Amino acid sequence: MRNDLRELRQAAGLSQRKLAEALDVSRQTINSIETGRYDPSLPLAIAIARHFHRTVEEIFHVD
Repeated sequence: MRNDLRELRQAAGLSQRKLAEALDVSRQTINSIETGRYDPSLPLAIAIARHFHRTVEEIFHVD
């Protein structure tokens, strides 16, 4: 699964640590999602989408 998390985070001026704190996850989790090593759970994907005022489908893409 591909995602646009890094681009959204950087456009918002957020560090991985700040985004992780906002979502109550570790910085490593954010890094793993951004690099495609980890697919988030549905609740986390929804939390990420809500944080950026997007839909899950706008951020996460199935190839």
